Amino acid sequence: MSYQVLARKYRPQRFSEVIGQEHVTRTLRNAIEQGRTAHGYIFSGHRGIGKTTVARILAMALNCRSADRPVSEPCGSCESCTEVRAGNAVDVIEIDAATNRGIDEIRELREAARYRPARDRFKIYILDEAHQITDAAFNALLKTLEEPPPHVVFMLATTQPEDIPQTIRSRCQHFSFRAVRFEEIVAQLRELCGREGISADEEALALLAEAGDGSMRDALSVLDQAIASSEGRLGAESVRQLVGVVSSAVLEALMQAVSRAATRETLEIADRLLAEGHNPVHLARQLLRFLRNALVAKVAGADSSVLQVSADERNRVARVAGSFSEEELTRHLQIMLRAHAEIGYRQEQRFHLELALMKLAHAQKLLPIEQLLSAVEGGTAPEHAVSSHPEAKKGEGPGIAQVSPFAADSARKAASRKESALEVSSPPWPSAGASATPQVVMGSVAPAVARNAVPAQKENPEETELVRSRVLSALETSGVALLLSTLESGEWRIEASELIIRLPASPAFIEMSLTNEARRTIVASASGTLGRPVQLQVVAGISPRPAPPDSPAARESSRGRAEREPVVRRIKEKFGAEIRTVIDYKGKP
Repeated sequence: MSYQVLARKYRPQRFSEVIGQEHVTRTLRNAIEQGRTAHGYIFSGHRGIGKTTVARILAMALNCRSADRPVSEPCGSCESCTEVRAGNAVDVIEIDAATNRGIDEIRELREAARYRPARDRFKIYILDEAHQITDAAFNALLKTLEEPPPHVVFMLATTQPEDIPQTIRSRCQHFSFRAVRFEEIVAQLRELCGREGISADEEALALLAEAGDGSMRDALSVLDQAIASSEGRLGAESVRQLVGVVSSAVLEALMQAVSRAATRETLEIADRLLAEGHNPVHLARQLLRFLRNALVAKVAGADSSVLQVSADERNRVARVAGSFSEEELTRHLQIMLRAHAEIGYRQEQRFHLELALMKLAHAQKLLPIEQLLSAVEGGTAPEHAVSSHPEAKKGEGPGIAQVSPFAADSARKAASRKESALEVSSPPWPSAGASATPQVVMGSVAPAVARNAVPAQKENPEETELVRSRVLSALETSGVALLLSTLESGEWRIEASELIIRLPASPAFIEMSLTNEARRTIVASASGTLGRPVQLQVVAGISPRPAPPDSPAARESSRGRAEREPVVRRIKEKFGAEIRTVIDYKGKP
C-alpha cells in the first residue's frame, strides 16, 4: 500500500478534531441541532487551515445515516460517511472551480441540481477556490443559489472572499477561518509525532510550527520532510537546515554587534551566512521577523502571548530588546522593511543586504532631533553626545549613549510644568509701571522662576543699548514700522544668552505682530552683535514709555505707519479700501 502523507492521514473527520476553528465548528453544530442549516455557505481564510475539511465534515453530518436526521457529529462509519471520506460519494460533488470556472460548467451544475439525490438526504456541491469562477458563471448560478431546491446545499471554499461578488455573498452564510495559533500547531505536531513514534525536540517542533506560518497543512508537510531526513529523532539543527532558517543565536549575535556599532563584525557574520548558502532575501526576512519579535518583547514583555516563538528565542529577543530603546528598535525595523522590499527586485542583492546592515550599525550614532533641540534651547552642547563606544574614545567617531529622546522630552515638559506651578506673581525684575497683566512669552506663560533660581549676571547697559539699536535698525530695514514703535517703547534686558523685551502691549497684539520672520530678524541681529547664540523672550505687561524724539517711529505719523503696513496695502489693493481713522495702541485717534 502506498504511503499516505500526514496531512491526509490525520485529516479531521469530526468537528471536535478541527484545530483552531472553534467559532466555526460550534456554530455549525448548533445549527444542525436546531434544524437551522442554510442552503449556501462560504468558507474563507488562509491556506491549509481546514476550509475544505470542514465542508466535508458538514457534508457527512448532513447525510450521516446513523440517524434519521442530520447529526451534529458524523459517525464516520456508515456508508455515507465512508464514501465522503474517500472522496467517491455520489451525492457529494467536489468541483475544482479553478479549472471548472466557465459559464458552461456552471450551467451543467445548475441543470444537475434539479434532480434529487441518488441515495442521501442532500445533494451537496463543494466548490473549491470559488473566487476563480468568472462573473458570467456567477451570474448564471445566482438564481439557483438564491432559491435552490430543498435537497441542494452549496459550499464555497476560497482564500480570497473579496473576489466573490457581493450578490453571491449576500445569499450565503459566510464563515471566516482564522490562522491556527502557534501553540496549537506545536501541540498538534507533538501529538502526531507521538502517534508516529517519532522523538522530537521542542525547539524542532517550534521551528516546524513557525515554518507553517499559521497553516496546519504546511506544518505537516514540513514535518513529513523532517521525518524523512532524520535518523530517528528530530533535532533543531537538522530541521533548521531543512527549512533553511538562520539560528536565533546568530541573529542575536548580529544585533549585539549592531548595538556596539561593530561594523566589521556585522559584515563578517553576514558573509558567513551568505557563504553557507542563505539567500539574501530570506535572510532579510528572518532578521525582519527577529526585530519584530524584539520590539514586541520591548513593548509588551518577553512573556507576552503576542510572541509566538519558542522559549529559547523568547530569551534571545528579550536580551536584544534590553540592548536597544523602543525608538531604536522601531528605526531598525523600518530600515529592514525598506531593505527587504528593495532586495527582492535588485540585481546585487548581497550588496543591498550589507548596506542595510551598515545602516543598522550607523543608526546607533544618530543623535535624536529632540536632544539637539533641547541643546539649542539650553545654549549648551548636548550631554548625550559623550560616547560609550570604544571607537569614540579613540577619536575615530562620535557615539551616542542609550538615552530615549522621548523620555528626555517628557522630563523637560515635566520640569516646565513644575516651574510654571512654582511661579509667583513678582516679575523677573521690578518695574514701577508694571501692571497686573500676566506675563506672556510668545503667547505662553513665562517661566520666571527659572531666572530667580539662578543668580543673574551683572547687566552691561552699553551692550544692551548696542543690541537694541542694531535690532531696531534691522527691523526698520525690513519694514515693520508698527512692531518697531512697540519695541522702541519697551524695556530691554540681556541675561546670559537671553534677550528679554518687556512691551507695553497686550499678549494678543504681540502674538499678532511678532511674526516668525520678525523673531528670526531679532534673534539673528542680536546673536551677530553679541557673538553668541541668543534666545528671545518677549513679555507683555508694562506701561509704555515714549519713544526717543529722534527715532524713526517718533518722526512718522500714525497714518503713515499704517499706510506702510503690508496687510493694509494688500487690503487697499484688493478691495479698493481707504484709511479713514487711525487708532494707535494707546487707544487715541
